[in-house]
Amino acid sequence: MIIGTAGHIDHGKTSLVRALTGVDGDRLKEEKARGITIDLGFAYLPLDEGFTLGFVDVPGHERFVHTMAAGASGIDIALLVVAADDGVMPQTLEHLAILDLLRIGRGMVALTKSDLVPPERLAEVTAQIREATAGTMLEKADILPVSSTTGTGVDALRDRLAVEARALGERRADGRFRLAVDRVFTLPGIGVVVTGTVLSGTVQVKDQVMLSPSGLTARVRSLHAQNRQVETGRAGDRCALNLAGDGIAKDAIQRGDMLVDPLLHAPTDRIDASLHILASEPKPVGAWFPARLHHGAADVGVRVVPLEGEQLLPGRTADVQLVLSQPIAAAALDRFVLRDVSARRTIGGGRFLDLRAPSRQRRTPERQAQRAALAIDDPRKALAALLDAPPFTWDVLAFARDRALAAAVLDDTVTALAPLVLDTGDERVAIDRAHWQGFADALVERLETFHAANPDVQGMGREKLRLALRPRLSPAAFALALQHEDVARRVVRDGAFVRLASHTLQLSPDRVAAWRAVEPLLGGEVRFRPPRVRDIAAVVGRPEAEVRQLMKSAARVGLVDEVAHDHFFLRATVHEMLLIAADVASHAADGRFTAAQFRDRLDNGRKVAIQILEFFDRQGVTLNHGTLRRIQARYLDLFGSAPA
Repeated sequence: MIIGTAGHIDHGKTSLVRALTGVDGDRLKEEKARGITIDLGFAYLPLDEGFTLGFVDVPGHERFVHTMAAGASGIDIALLVVAADDGVMPQTLEHLAILDLLRIGRGMVALTKSDLVPPERLAEVTAQIREATAGTMLEKADILPVSSTTGTGVDALRDRLAVEARALGERRADGRFRLAVDRVFTLPGIGVVVTGTVLSGTVQVKDQVMLSPSGLTARVRSLHAQNRQVETGRAGDRCALNLAGDGIAKDAIQRGDMLVDPLLHAPTDRIDASLHILASEPKPVGAWFPARLHHGAADVGVRVVPLEGEQLLPGRTADVQLVLSQPIAAAALDRFVLRDVSARRTIGGGRFLDLRAPSRQRRTPERQAQRAALAIDDPRKALAALLDAPPFTWDVLAFARDRALAAAVLDDTVTALAPLVLDTGDERVAIDRAHWQGFADALVERLETFHAANPDVQGMGREKLRLALRPRLSPAAFALALQHEDVARRVVRDGAFVRLASHTLQLSPDRVAAWRAVEPLLGGEVRFRPPRVRDIAAVVGRPEAEVRQLMKSAARVGLVDEVAHDHFFLRATVHEMLLIAADVASHAADGRFTAAQFRDRLDNGRKVAIQILEFFDRQGVTLNHGTLRRIQARYLDLFGSAPA
């Protein structure tokens, strides 16, 4: 359980923590010399039954308020410190605003230096505090007079904090592991150590973790929680982790990094969020307003784009898009604080909604409905709302990752909602059952319309069909949708085309006989270098134009594909060549291969190999980058089904 102090400089926060715990939170030489807290200080108070209170002592000086924001993001209980002789001061108000923006829901106020003033002054400052906290999360917080010098009220405050902590209980630890890194250092004989508060989940010795946004992987060699060596750290614990791994060094890890379960590594630099602007702000926030964003221990530049109206007025809350100067690791519904670019004042704050916000069409009704759904705290209700809003589909793996949900929570959520799920491996696309039925019916209707307008065409291009339907599925999910029983019983995948099962093209009897004479010439050992139309015509003794027409007809019914002008390959051979290209890519560096590598596998000459690859380029199954190509794995089945 983490308790965070907050308040104006020299109001006795560090002295109070020392009186409560016996530990001096000031750990830096400069802090000792100047008598102020510059960086986050930590102290621990063991209670009975193994329960420990952790104290985060944050700096009060205006120059170090950004550090205060970093400390406050991980605390459970706020302890606002106000000196009885000074009363409420500027940093008191700013710290209070930050605590309120971060929604620190539990807390109390310590009225320090109470031994230095008469009772009338205590009453006056108490009234000031009540006025300052009105309308905030600490509006009804207890105010306890204390003196770190004489010890008056310290025991009562300690007991009150213990009661509050026990009432709050431990944080739920069923999410995936996240820790906000606020310190990194090395110890002789130990190595690199990072410290921070566990925001969700658990971590154990020997776990594999990842530093985000850098993507460095590490292994947890040892672990301390609340200043004691342990095997497991849980949500709410103040932890120090000794890390090991390739590239793990002090200068490779930054304050503001997030240590996460590897499945959560997905940095973002464009976020839709709900933002509240403090009523004290002198001006509204307009488009591309520059600011500093504080999230966890991260501090990055940001531009604010209002999504409701042209500007956001002081005292109001609205959706905005945050365009960051560099990626951060975050989770949906995380709280954040905005400060001005000169770091002199707090502007506002709020919470993240969509970590994968689009750069275009940000204000559409569809996006508004999605943000409203994403703002729902309960994952089951949020996902249900997403599936009931355009485009009526959502990747539940991305949903769980961005909310740091454990696998069991995701499974329970999906089971309860019972949508249709298309699992491609990289994504699990969920569609509400009613909307799925509408999608399947629309697919059939689209094909019926196409066949009526194009009765002599094999079918509709698969990619063209995918782009014409709503919801617009990814290519991999669309391929699975075509195989679902609701669709497959009515629809046939025919190479790069899709047609109704009832739609058939057949060669005339005379062309069937002619095809039987031609087909053997395209297969066997010469299948990777089949003869062209003129050569076929010479062998079978028919006019070249007649053979060309025969081959065009065979292509329409899916027997062959015209890879280059007058150069036709059997459909099965095209599929075989595609699998060979995929195998070449799998053995190539970065999955990129050359035409020469492909040619050597087919042994059919450079010119023909390049024509085949250019055909694959046109179909979208390969992507050409100069002299290198890579495979689009989601299209590997494009030529895999034989025509009916």
